Amino acid sequence: MLGVCALLYTASAATFYWAMRQPPERFGAIMAHVPGMAMSLLPFEPMWMSARAGSLQPGDIAPDFDLPTPDHSRHVRISEEYRTQPVVLIFGSYT
Repeated sequence: MLGVCALLYTASAATFYWAMRQPPERFGAIMAHVPGMAMSLLPFEPMWMSARAGSLQPGDIAPDFDLPTPDHSRHVRISEEYRTQPVVLIFGSYT
């Protein structure tokens, strides 16, 4: 019986880890179907930090992206910006 419980726990943890590595929209859609109690049974934070860590190191060139400015007056593409001036990226979340 203990072996079955360990197998189910491992399978659940592997499934959650796989879901955490999906794009945010897909992760959200998957997690919408997961009961809240399931989250308390797994080491969510360490799994999340590992799944979302990425492979960039300090000093690496950031992946290219294109975003609107806060006032939506233009789009900023990082590959165009860093050619003409230094670029500092600061990311945060208020959630």
